[in-house]
Amino acid sequence: MLELQNIGKQFNQKIVLEDINFEIESGEIVSLLGPSGSGKTTLLHIILGLTKMDQGRIIFNGKDLSHVSMKNRGFNIVFQDYALFPHLNAYDNIVYGLKNKRGLISEKEIREYIEFLELKPHLTKKIGELSGGQKQRVALARTLVMKPKLLLLDEPLSALDGVIKESIKERIQSIAREFKLTTIIVTHDPEEALTLSDKILIIQNGGISQFGTPQQIIHQPSNDFVKEFILKQLHIKRQNIYHLFGEKYA
Repeated sequence: MLELQNIGKQFNQKIVLEDINFEIESGEIVSLLGPSGSGKTTLLHIILGLTKMDQGRIIFNGKDLSHVSMKNRGFNIVFQDYALFPHLNAYDNIVYGLKNKRGLISEKEIREYIEFLELKPHLTKKIGELSGGQKQRVALARTLVMKPKLLLLDEPLSALDGVIKESIKERIQSIAREFKLTTIIVTHDPEEALTLSDKILIIQNGGISQFGTPQQIIHQPSNDFVKEFILKQLHIKRQNIYHLFGEKYA
């Protein structure tokens, strides 16, 4: 379980995050959803340990990680631009982080991740030869071989569209279920959050507007901002949301 208690952050005396409190159960997929500048990426970086918080506590499986370095938290992130090395082939990108981590994972396990993400035909290709979806899968594989305790994804679908986007959404869900891996995703797209996540944390001006399941967000928006943000982004009337997402959210 991941628990955030009273998280606060300021940049140049401007409040970016204030009084952030929520809990994530093991194996859940949670989306951090909000408009640009709402604080969601800063919150992701605080959880990772990339950005220091000004106040609050981060508890993971009963251990206080508030002052533990990013290196020692055991969390891993897939950045929006994938951050792959163009001069290396797909396989070398996948195992790059294992150079100084001998014994962390066996070659058999590496191959299992590769098979799971259907990357075997692409291992010798350079990054420039891969499609967007293939690059995303390589980035996911590179993260998974590091045996993360928590998987963080920064706008994982923003550069994808159509069938490829739906395929990666299914992959992310399969990873969380198959490996019981708690997953936190930053997105600005309500449709992505609603169809991908177990729970959604909606952030407005550095504070929590609502934290709940997709069903709760759709049927019981906590305030006008949640209602208007969801509807404006989807460009449809509220009654049609149920039809769009089918029986899953009925």
